[in-house]
Amino acid sequence: MDKPTQSTSTLPQGRAAQPDFAAIKHRQQATWASGDFAVIGVTLQIVGETLAEAADIRAGETVLDVAAGNGNASLAAAHRFARVTSTDYVPALLDKGRARAEAEGLKIDFRIADAEDLPFADSTFDVALSTFGVMFTPDHARSSSELLRVVRPGGRIGLASWTPEGLVGQLFKTIGKYVPPPAGLRSPAMWGSEDYLRELFGAQAAGIRITRRSFLFRYASTGHWLQVFKDYYGPVQKAFAALDGAGQAALEADITCMLHGANTAGGASLVVPSEYLEAVIVKRSE
Repeated sequence: MDKPTQSTSTLPQGRAAQPDFAAIKHRQQATWASGDFAVIGVTLQIVGETLAEAADIRAGETVLDVAAGNGNASLAAAHRFARVTSTDYVPALLDKGRARAEAEGLKIDFRIADAEDLPFADSTFDVALSTFGVMFTPDHARSSSELLRVVRPGGRIGLASWTPEGLVGQLFKTIGKYVPPPAGLRSPAMWGSEDYLRELFGAQAAGIRITRRSFLFRYASTGHWLQVFKDYYGPVQKAFAALDGAGQAALEADITCMLHGANTAGGASLVVPSEYLEAVIVKRSE
């Protein structure tokens, strides 16, 4: 995988600039811990259920949910009587997932874990899942390698990742115009590219099945969507907090325009499709 490059005026010739992944991860962790992602996360439950079906989760299988957030894929796997371990590096999100599991009477093991350094032995799980989670890790090569490592030969990896072209991909692109991401950091939306997934997983994959799907954000209005995301979605909340009044107004106007343009409900409410890539990767048997 090619690494980001930097001018040789600041680095010796032949060396590539490497983002400070540890510092970036620390900031990202604080971002996802801010607000209350679970308010938005629960609306995405259908994605976890659909992914569990695509990955053919079966009763008794061991399933790991990586960067699980408030546990959509974890609950979906448990609904199918799998033995589920739900992981995230934000304890408050795991607490929300635990409360949901208890309310439904589901047995799930919740563990604090970094997607780039999973605390499990090789080949521990039959299946690893992640819905809009692992795509946000700063070091894509490392997190994809960890997914492959902890899944047994012949096991499956199921991923749901926002595409660059979809609403959320465009949202992050819009935010990046006002609050640029760290230099050299690859976009999370790259996980929503079929070619990129084949680059990350293809060498160890017996097969990769890709399906483009669309999640519908359903809100009362563009103003309602904006308020919920400003209050509860860490990346949007942090972006607005980083800007002065004029910057906030400009960002809000751009997001509002994007939502208006994508709204399929007319003026009655807000129904906005956001494309995502569903991928099921079968690990090559050794």
